Amino acid sequence: MKLFLKGERCYTEKCAIEKRNFPPGQHGKDRKPKIVGYGLQLREKQKARRYYQLLEGQFRNLFEKASAMKGITGENMLNMLERRLDNTLYRMGLATSRAQGRQLVRHGHLNEVREKSKNNPTILHARDATAHAPSPNWLEVDRENLKGRVVSQPKREDLVQIQLNEQLIVELYSK
Repeated sequence: MKLFLKGERCYTEKCAIEKRNFPPGQHGKDRKPKIVGYGLQLREKQKARRYYQLLEGQFRNLFEKASAMKGITGENMLNMLERRLDNTLYRMGLATSRAQGRQLVRHGHLNEVREKSKNNPTILHARDATAHAPSPNWLEVDRENLKGRVVSQPKREDLVQIQLNEQLIVELYSK
């Protein structure tokens, strides 16, 4: 499944999934394994981890916090994943991928966009590249001034582009 992990490259013909959408090896094209039960749950968890680019420990801790909260655990988990700063930057259009958003955060360009980082070519290129993309309902974005605000909690209905079945992840961790 195409997770759009490589930013702009995923929208071109250079995307790995477009080039080769089968497992490696001599029999990769011929063999389609049937995945059921635990394998299906594990695949869904791994998809979520890779989509949000988290390590197993980070993902597990986030799940534990989500399960301790009131409400539906799966929705709480997706809510927390979406509100991470690197993902929020990606959703605002200040980064072309979550990996680039994480790098901007780690390099100290953002807690809010610093004055000397407002002319950063990476941020400006990302802003221009994603200018056509609408921002989510739960964010208020001012692209010209490089500012954004979380207006409300992201709801599951707002996350339709994410093809995750969070219930399978909850079942996997609840064993």
